[in-house]
Parts: sequence; C-alpha cells; structure tokens
Amino acid sequence: MIPFVYHRNYAASHPSSVYIGLKTRLYTSRQHLLFPPQVLTPSNSIQRLVSEADMAFALRSISLPSRHHTTEAEVQEDLHSLETSVSSSITIETMCDGLQRLGDIYGAVEKIIQLPSNQVCSSQQRKILDGETECSLELLDLCNNMQEIFVELKAIIQELQVALRKGDDATIQAKIQSYTRLVKKAGKQFKKTTRKATSDKTDCGMVSLLINAREMTISLLESVVHLLSKQIEEPKQSLVSKAFHKKKAVVCEEQLQDLECNIRDLECGAGHLFRKLIQSRVSLLNILSS
Repeated sequence: MIPFVYHRNYAASHPSSVYIGLKTRLYTSRQHLLFPPQVLTPSNSIQRLVSEADMAFALRSISLPSRHHTTEAEVQEDLHSLETSVSSSITIETMCDGLQRLGDIYGAVEKIIQLPSNQVCSSQQRKILDGETECSLELLDLCNNMQEIFVELKAIIQELQVALRKGDDATIQAKIQSYTRLVKKAGKQFKKTTRKATSDKTDCGMVSLLINAREMTISLLESVVHLLSKQIEEPKQSLVSKAFHKKKAVVCEEQLQDLECNIRDLECGAGHLFRKLIQSRVSLLNILSS
C-alpha cells in the first residue's frame, strides 16, 4: 500500500504539481518493490563498473558508423543522370520523380557548401556566389508560384469533374479556358527567369554545382508546365472535349481524376524542392556574411 495524502485545496490550485508529485512517488515505490536495493561489495562493485564500461563502449561503437561525404563529382553525376532521365521520357511520372531527385540534389549541394574547405572564397568566387544567391531567390519565387498554380489547377479540375457529371457544357468549356489561361500564365514567368540567369563559369566546383542545379531547376519546371499544357486542350481532339459525348463522360472523368492525382504529386515534389532551395540559400548567405 502506497501512503498518499490528498489535499483538496492545494490540488485545486496546483493541479500539475499534484500530478507530477503523485507520478514520481508511484514510480519510486514501484521501482523499490520491483528492484530492491543491493549491497555492493568491492568485488561485485568493480565487476559492475567494468560491465557498464563495456556496454558504453559497445554503444559508442554502434552509434558511430563510418560517414560518407558526398563529393562534387557525385552530385554532378546525379545532375547528369537526372537530365538524361527527364529528356528521354517526358511524362508526369518522370517529372514528379525529377522534382524529388532535384530536391535531394540540392540537399547534397548544401552539405558541400557547409564543408570547411568551401567557407573561404576568393573575391571573384564571392562575387559569383552573390549572384547565385540572387538567382536562388528567383528560383524560390518560381517554385512558390508553381505550388500556387498546382493548387489552382486542382480546383479547376475538381470543378470540371462536377460540370462533367451534370452535363453542363457551358461550364465545361469555361473551365477548360481557365485551365489553359493559368498554364499559359505559368509559362510566361520562365522567360524572365531564364533571361536573368547568368552564364559565368568558374573553376570552383561548388559554384559550378550551383549553376548547373539552377539551370536544371528552370528546365525541369518549364518542362512540367509544357507537359501540363498538353493534358487539357481546347481543340476537338482534346481530353475534355470528348466528354461532350455522353458515352465518353465516364472515361474522361477517370482521366481527370488521374490528372488531379498527378498534379498533387507535382505539388508535393515542388514543395520538397522549395524546402531544399531555402536550406541551400541559407548556407550561401552564411558564407557571404562571414
């Protein structure tokens, strides 16, 4: 039996203190019952200390695996592999995978930026890094805009599915036009971003990685927009125009559901890329501020 006196007034004014005190006393009493104190003789005391030391060493050995630092050559190879993969098969699936892989590449670039050997730069390299920092801000804006566009496209597709089930031809046509205008609007922003991109080259591997990763980001996002523009078109052979025939309505609705899921995956990939872009930009700013 565990002795415990419950003071109503104190408990009402200090509920958390009472709870913590009770919990501590219960735990202490339980430990005392389950594990009674042992008398340590010199012999078993030394044996226990040796055993604990061996266990601590084993834990340290397990918790310190050999670390592999990603090299600049490996990241360049990843960029080349991504470029080859995207150019050989331009599908929404490859675009989704490409955004995820590009985000991982920026994560590797960030680790390279944080290496001690890259914390000191020449005046020329610092100037180029400053330019890349400005470009990274443009990439963040571009990526953020794409995420917002994905949200709007999903909403349009959902409304399009409702209109399709109702057989509302006027609304269907209006939503197709909204989709087309939004995708065209997304495409216009790439012209400005591409023109602002610098073409400065340097012997510094880290700077080369940043330049190549930036160019890959612009190219990949631009390919995403181009691909989305082909999913729903206004001409007669388009995906949604077939829905005007009632026999095609069910098939078309399933295709729209697939498109909505694909855009959701693109949004997820763009979000992953956006977060990695922020982290790499912070690392760049740390170098420039040192």
